[in-house]
Amino acid sequence: MSVKYSFVTCKTALSTSKLPGLTYSLNPYIGCEHGCRYCYVPGVLNDRKLALEWGQSVKAKKNIPEVLAQEVKKKPKGVVGVSTVCDPYQPIEARLELTRKCIDILARQDFPVSIQTKSELVLRDIDLIVPGKFDVGVTITTMNRKLARWLEPNAASPDKRAQVLEEFSAKGVETWLFLGPIIPEINDSEQSIREVIEVAARTKSLVLYDKLNLRQWVMERLNDTMEKIDPRPPDQEAKLIRKLSEIWHETQTRIESTCKEKGVRCEPAFSKK
Repeated sequence: MSVKYSFVTCKTALSTSKLPGLTYSLNPYIGCEHGCRYCYVPGVLNDRKLALEWGQSVKAKKNIPEVLAQEVKKKPKGVVGVSTVCDPYQPIEARLELTRKCIDILARQDFPVSIQTKSELVLRDIDLIVPGKFDVGVTITTMNRKLARWLEPNAASPDKRAQVLEEFSAKGVETWLFLGPIIPEINDSEQSIREVIEVAARTKSLVLYDKLNLRQWVMERLNDTMEKIDPRPPDQEAKLIRKLSEIWHETQTRIESTCKEKGVRCEPAFSKK
């Protein structure tokens, strides 16, 4: 499936973030060609067209390094999340290098940077991503390659994401693993959770975990994938919502007990969950 690329200009690079641990967010792209079926970003942006085309169109903020270079001179220092509504290392980044230019600017101005990605392309920037100034987080929903391909069709394979944590951890960079979203009867089994947490144990990474967020349009993209994995009757959305509520405490307990067994630090991604 081809991806339509275009360019836009931005007026600001650093947006105030309400996410835990972040002061600002920086998103060099609008849209994400990884095309994860469960992604709720289009709902956050309230963009139905973007939701239905998720993974098929990407807009690059061509002037974001120049805008950022001016903003870092004026704004108070704080932790910058790269990125919060797109993957900063999606494939187009290999050519445009917008993320690389931005994190270089942030590092030179002593802004702490927290990176989250599903791509091994982040290893290209290992020369810039140094201990003390950066932390690197990788999302791993499952270590099952086939399931990952269904859920995250254009993202790096789970083993390549694990390699990202291994290499940065070995360099002394703080690492963390985002285990989520947890989807009932899809990736919430004891074996599935254990396999992911074993990656965190091996790389000395913090585990942040979260359940499926059923914002608007998520089910429209997730339905076909879920039917391939586990055929369900037409009211599967209602059943999924009920299961999310009924078994989440049990799932949390399973995650936290496995982390304790493996000597891994873990916590909910959002404290109110």
